[in-house]
Amino acid sequence: MMEVIVSSIKGADHVIKSLAVICAALAPLPALSDTYLLMAEEDGCYWCAKWNEEIAHIYPKTAEGRTAPLRRYDVHDQPPDVTFVRRVHYTPTFILVEDAQEVGRIEGYPGQDFFWGLLGELFKRAEIPLVEAS
Repeated sequence: MMEVIVSSIKGADHVIKSLAVICAALAPLPALSDTYLLMAEEDGCYWCAKWNEEIAHIYPKTAEGRTAPLRRYDVHDQPPDVTFVRRVHYTPTFILVEDAQEVGRIEGYPGQDFFWGLLGELFKRAEIPLVEAS
């Protein structure tokens, strides 16, 4: 009789552990935020072309680019579905977006030496940790 009870307890323990694993697997995962860097640009913009020449090819390979992939929009087209803090007046303007909300911006392109520092400050102020290479 004792063997049946011990066997039942071990079986029940296995069932409880299995149910716990199943429940954990079915629990909703926290939503990942949609974070990206939005570049407002326009045709004929000298500083947009300069950024494209100096930074565009490097950006996707950086921690900043992995954390906030670049999206672009022409300021003369329909604006993207983002809640801006204020209207875009200058090109290029780099807008850090998290969950469709502007969380920071760089107006103009100050050259590659200053761009990375300013961008780093945007991430820091928005408390967005950078995704390092794996």
